[in-house]
Amino acid sequence: MKLLRFGLPGAEKAGALDAQGRVRDLSLLIPDWTPEWLAPERLRALAAIDLDKMPLVEGAVRFGVPLAGIRQFVAIGLNYRKHAEESGLPLPAEPVVFTKALTSLSGANDDIVLPQGSEETDWEIELGFVIGKTARKVAKEEALDYVAGYCLANDVSERNWQIKRNGQWGKGKSFDSFGPVGPWLTTADEIPNPQTLNMELSVNGVVKQQSNTADMIFPVAEIIAYLSQFMTLLPGDLIITGTPAGVGLGMKPPQFLAKGDVVTLRIDQLGSQTQTVV
Repeated sequence: MKLLRFGLPGAEKAGALDAQGRVRDLSLLIPDWTPEWLAPERLRALAAIDLDKMPLVEGAVRFGVPLAGIRQFVAIGLNYRKHAEESGLPLPAEPVVFTKALTSLSGANDDIVLPQGSEETDWEIELGFVIGKTARKVAKEEALDYVAGYCLANDVSERNWQIKRNGQWGKGKSFDSFGPVGPWLTTADEIPNPQTLNMELSVNGVVKQQSNTADMIFPVAEIIAYLSQFMTLLPGDLIITGTPAGVGLGMKPPQFLAKGDVVTLRIDQLGSQTQTVV
């Protein structure tokens, strides 16, 4: 099932995508997609809904962040082999972990707002996943059982703040609009193996990133097992898993986003995003 939230910012309604790729309004049944709806037993019950009997949403639709009430926004850095190589850095022995501010979250196709004076804002296509049940000290072999669903994300990054402002990657990752997520959350039953997904990002129609999640150094199961050793993961926590090669910083010379640029992203089974830089 593909869960989504549609409508104006702050007034989104719960919906889902039907088999024909149309948006159906589920707000008469579900007030909003919040963490409690991600429990395994609730997701199983939702699968029984006949979407063809739900109201069809006509016309243009704005997709909001597919889950309301996200509790933590955790990110993994340098998690693709070729991206580590283009960064001139050794493969990490353990996952590189940082956080993004919840206020950076935005809808899949909402504008990217350049920070004042920024000349080094960059793109990063990423696979995201959302936790469905509390995870503490989880074994890698059981880790995927804790995933409610997967989503597409753009980890927009201001490299000057990230790298040159005395450490702490989160400073370059947390500006408003720097966390486009969606357009929907594909429930985990539809993606039994998250390490087989093709992904692509283009800027103004030119492909910049093209890879597959098989290139991850630490796969999703390993990330969950690792994080859950030192922090409790809660239902509704969003984790993004790193970006492949092709970011602007890694190009010679580096390339960064400018006003008017259009960024387009897609990952198998997770839909696509298009953002305009303003």
